[in-house]
Amino acid sequence: MRSSDVVAEIESLYAAGGDEPYGEAVSMREHMLLTAQTAASEGAPETLVAACLLHDIGHLLVTPDDEFGKHTHDSIGADWVAERFPRAVSEPVRLHVDAKRYLCAIDPDYHSRLSPASQYTLTKQGGPMSESEVARFESLEYHEDALRLRRWEDSYGKNDDTDAPPFEEFRPLIERLVTP
Repeated sequence: MRSSDVVAEIESLYAAGGDEPYGEAVSMREHMLLTAQTAASEGAPETLVAACLLHDIGHLLVTPDDEFGKHTHDSIGADWVAERFPRAVSEPVRLHVDAKRYLCAIDPDYHSRLSPASQYTLTKQGGPMSESEVARFESLEYHEDALRLRRWEDSYGKNDDTDAPPFEEFRPLIERLVTP
């Protein structure tokens, strides 16, 4: 797949549904851009910045379950990303909901720091992990990247006091990472 085609596809998805509300103070587009901006500013590898930029793309690919989006957007989005990018991009996307479930299981205060929308969707995504799910998650290759993504999206990706950067800032990065 040509990188220009993938960039055009992402831009089209962002344009078609990225400004839709999903229970947060920012749009999905702003949320993904703010999360990617934070990752880049903290010196994350390009693959993780791209994962941040695309982590909620699954919301834009299908009809939402309710006003909070598609509850299985992580796997839907990751499958889409995996067809276009390396695993270092797709797997943090696949694991970012599990990262929320994991953090709620290991940190008693984490749930209270989630937005109300994220608390609600947690109930639709399986709730906090069990001990065996925690152990399985910790064994996965990209779980640390997923945890970084999750913390950035919860801490900075929903900040309506900050202007989201334009997608164009990430175009060169996306073009470099597309799997030929």
